[in-house]
Amino acid sequence: MPLALELHARGYEPVLMSPDGSYHARLEKQGLRWKCFPFSRQGKNPLQELDTLRRLRKVYQAEKPDIVHHFTIKCVLYGSIAGRICGIPRIVNAIPGLGYIFSRGGESADLLQRLVKMIYRHALRGTTVIFQNPDDQAFFIREKLVMAEQSHLIRGSGVDLERFTPQPETAGDPVVMLPSRMLWSKGIREFIEAGRILRSSGCRARFILAGAGDPGNPEAVPQSQLEAWHAQGDAEWWGWTDDTPSLYHRAHIVCLPSTYGEGVPRSLVEACASGRPVVATDMPGCREVVLDGENGFLVKPRDIQGLADALRRLVDDPLLRRKMGDRGRLLAAQEFSQQKVIDETIKLYA
Repeated sequence: MPLALELHARGYEPVLMSPDGSYHARLEKQGLRWKCFPFSRQGKNPLQELDTLRRLRKVYQAEKPDIVHHFTIKCVLYGSIAGRICGIPRIVNAIPGLGYIFSRGGESADLLQRLVKMIYRHALRGTTVIFQNPDDQAFFIREKLVMAEQSHLIRGSGVDLERFTPQPETAGDPVVMLPSRMLWSKGIREFIEAGRILRSSGCRARFILAGAGDPGNPEAVPQSQLEAWHAQGDAEWWGWTDDTPSLYHRAHIVCLPSTYGEGVPRSLVEACASGRPVVATDMPGCREVVLDGENGFLVKPRDIQGLADALRRLVDDPLLRRKMGDRGRLLAAQEFSQQKVIDETIKLYA
């Protein structure tokens, strides 16, 4: 919404398109034009997918846009193909991380990755491509999925520094929070195991899972498992809330032990803007936000003991938490402000 509103204020005519959901009323209330476009994120039926491409082409033919900007992998692939067929002069594609497909291993995953790479090469040809971190940018150039001159780096989607602000820690045992979609690849299992290690050694802390499930995703943690952890005292499951600033104010430490192909994780940037120290895995995207030893700690992916040790240092040291939280707020203001991302994106449009 902030990007669309800024475009509108500068004389562009933004049209937003997505499947139906709970947010389009807010967009329309702000005077923005929104079009409903149903499609399946996980769809694999060839006829259904061809119909999606056909319907998308009809929308582009009707709207005749000067610029189209696609977000998420499926929209990038289908939108670029439809845009090329319709002769749209400028196509911008945002790659929000390598995603689930490139996070998996095994023979079937290798075949799927090769297929997706082939589609990427075709779809991205001649388009402008935005990457959120330099690791993904280098991967796409190395694999010859894009040319260097068509790629641009805009780090993340930005954070509203007036909405996410530092607040004093709440009283009581330190709260260690993992705010995310409830996916195994976000490090949920490692978070639970690290919490068990700390509690077994007498460390007093509360472990919180904050986020909704994602039933359409093959990596989704079953709701029954989340409820079981909650009942057993392994971690409190708070579910999803629209008031994310207050969520970070209730946390003392924010953790994202992801093994997923992140772009720049929004939760880590929001945590930094809120003055909270962060612990994450040394993965592309995460290491853009977490400066090891400065505003938090980086640990090896799937290193449960290393994760527990990093969390223990922050649980036991309120002064270190405050110092790292202050450094995180400064980093968010300098590198990840919402206005910085909007200005860089509109400059690319121009």
